Amino acid sequence: MRKFYIIYIFVTITLSFLVGNLNAEDKKTTIFVIELKKDIGGTAWVYCQKGFDQAKEKKADIILIHMNTYGGEVVFADSIRTRILNSTIPVYVFIDNNAASAGALIAIACDKIFMRPGAAIGAATVVNNTGQQMPDKYQSYMRATMRTTAEAHGKDTIIQGKDTLYRWKRDPKIAEAMVDDKVSIPGIIEEGKTLTFTAEEAMNHGYCDGIAESIDEIIKKNISQSDYEIVVFQPNFWDRLKGFFSGSVIRSILIMLIIGGIYFELQAPGIGFPLAVSIMAAVLFFVPLYIDGLAANWEILIFLLGLILLALEIFVIPGFGVAGISGILFIVAGLTLSLINNVNFNFEAVQKGTVGKSLLTVLLGITLGFVLILYLSNKIGSKGILRKVALNTVLENKEGYVGVPMDKLQLVGKTGYATTILRPSGKVNVEGKVYDAVSTEGFIEKGVQVRVVEYQTGQIYVEKI
Repeated sequence: MRKFYIIYIFVTITLSFLVGNLNAEDKKTTIFVIELKKDIGGTAWVYCQKGFDQAKEKKADIILIHMNTYGGEVVFADSIRTRILNSTIPVYVFIDNNAASAGALIAIACDKIFMRPGAAIGAATVVNNTGQQMPDKYQSYMRATMRTTAEAHGKDTIIQGKDTLYRWKRDPKIAEAMVDDKVSIPGIIEEGKTLTFTAEEAMNHGYCDGIAESIDEIIKKNISQSDYEIVVFQPNFWDRLKGFFSGSVIRSILIMLIIGGIYFELQAPGIGFPLAVSIMAAVLFFVPLYIDGLAANWEILIFLLGLILLALEIFVIPGFGVAGISGILFIVAGLTLSLINNVNFNFEAVQKGTVGKSLLTVLLGITLGFVLILYLSNKIGSKGILRKVALNTVLENKEGYVGVPMDKLQLVGKTGYATTILRPSGKVNVEGKVYDAVSTEGFIEKGVQVRVVEYQTGQIYVEKI
């Protein structure tokens, strides 16, 4: 009986081991692919956020970014870089032709870099919308960001005889040379040129782990997997919409529409189209940020409180003082705080430079809003761009359009007497009726004979006879 139990336990353990091996062999390696083939902006950031979350849900073994971009906005590239560096799933990138500027920053953050023959990586100098190089303070921040991203991959330990050497896996100096043309590296780049690597050059200097024609070739030859499953992230309509309204330019335009709509609404009686535009722009500005958890309830309330204070300053309180200034500050604060990743008044999670960039976006939008106001104010009319919504009809008196009653015009030239003292205004009696009147020659005593000499804007003017 004892032998039977021993045999039973042995058979059970053996079968469990075999079944476990079979299940392990049946499990395919899951490669989760996120495509970044446009400018790096709000849409790319939304795709990466959603893609990384889905990869974690599907328990993917590797996240592979399929990249072809000439760059984009540094603030979004930096956010994607941070997400990659903090990912618990290994992140690889396949550069399918281009990884320039912001794309280079994202690529360097990945655990492995693969490139297509003829692809390029580098040229990460910070430029403005017109392609001109930004001042050195922007370059300095980008240099440090590229350097620290390369350093995040650590060093290799190399043993040569009795000596132990430590060498960066990705040389930070090379990453810096992709930004600053003042950096010189013997044998790689000379001063006065910004560094860009071809696929072969990147391989030779540690910035490429393999050259391949396709994702399948990367997986089979470089990752050494024959049984694998590729899952491609598919953004839905709301992802695209949220990404579109997350862009810095679009946010600036929305702020411009909010300010411009409020201004034009205040210039017109009643409630109309400008207010509707302002409200719609505010909704489109805050809703995507609220969904992402950036805009909290209290930050939106600060913005609304600013609008209320500004309205009180315009309609209730004479002059321009504390309420108006406070309203403007609250509006700017509400819009700025909604763009940064703070938790109430805890700003530890906010990345360096984010507050300044968010404030710049808000101030740029407000400035553009005032510029638009001044521009459109001069364009409303028969020849302006808003000619179809402007009132151009001339209201002629002969057609019956009058601003004041004209029946008193017939009193001009008739005589009467002052029923009160005119100082210079008072009352006069003309043809048995009493009218309000103004003396054209100053003081007139009660009972003095007068003549009506003018009727203008509803007012009778008289003189002494």
